[in-house]
Amino acid sequence: MRLAAAILAATCALLAPPSFAQGAYPQKPIRLIVPSPPGDGSDLMARAIGDKLTQALGQPIVVDNRQGAGGRVGTEAAAKAAPDGYTLIMGNAGSHGINAALYRDLPYDIERDFVAITQVMRAPNVLVINPSLPAKSVAEFIALLKGSPGKYSYGSGGNGSSAHFTAELFKSMAGVDIAHIPYKGATPALTDVIGGQVAMFMGNLPPAMGHIKAGRVRALAVTTAQRSSLVPDLPTIAEAGLPGFETVAWFGLFAPAGTAPEIVVRLRDEVAKIVQQPDIRERIVTLGGEPVGNTPAEFAAIVRGDVAKWKGVAKAANIVAD
Repeated sequence: MRLAAAILAATCALLAPPSFAQGAYPQKPIRLIVPSPPGDGSDLMARAIGDKLTQALGQPIVVDNRQGAGGRVGTEAAAKAAPDGYTLIMGNAGSHGINAALYRDLPYDIERDFVAITQVMRAPNVLVINPSLPAKSVAEFIALLKGSPGKYSYGSGGNGSSAHFTAELFKSMAGVDIAHIPYKGATPALTDVIGGQVAMFMGNLPPAMGHIKAGRVRALAVTTAQRSSLVPDLPTIAEAGLPGFETVAWFGLFAPAGTAPEIVVRLRDEVAKIVQQPDIRERIVTLGGEPVGNTPAEFAAIVRGDVAKWKGVAKAANIVAD
């Protein structure tokens, strides 16, 4: 019996996650993959959180930008990494939501190959239109579109972008006919809304904020379930005429599936404290969002909901990758 117990103990030690078998986690630098270029929202958030995690964990957080193929390059690298707590990814609503609906040949599964740690921040999209249009509310804009089917168009940051999917969800729920004009980014799309070449844009709030304040575009509503503290006078699309409408831009931390629960909980607890620190809260507000720091289970439920929602939109609108 003593021999059997010794063998069992040795086997358990071999099977234990490396970080716990060799000592307290972490014992070496942690790689934080960003599936987008330096300077975008995911990158800025990863670096801000990474600096704080370095202080909290006592090991460097090394940001690794793996942009390309709409976020697939970095996401695949993270999915195939060892689940030992030393590779994480700062995912977003595109890389860990829309891409599951847009691409039919992903070499990984968003829900199966990742474990959610925590959502770092969330931000609304905003519906803006050219101010010369005779519509001052969501209801009036829907009536305008229904009165002239096919006459108007909307801009997005490109095929498969968050703005594209959000507008297609709006089209479906409102029952309107408005053509899609894809651009290479939000800035040229907003420029053409201002110029009157397209009627509508439904993208992230921060790029549109300056134009809203200057009156160059008319904001009708935000896309979140609750109003945004940044534009508290703007109604939500749900309260303005389309009950149940909600889309959210977000950034969040993931690890490869199989990462030890103890590591996931440790990282979540640290990040939940970090996002409430005044300087990080200020950074998040500057990006147009609000801090979250929810539990792994809560974050995983959000991801599942997003994947299901966007798959439905992609099927209804026949959206596929170029």
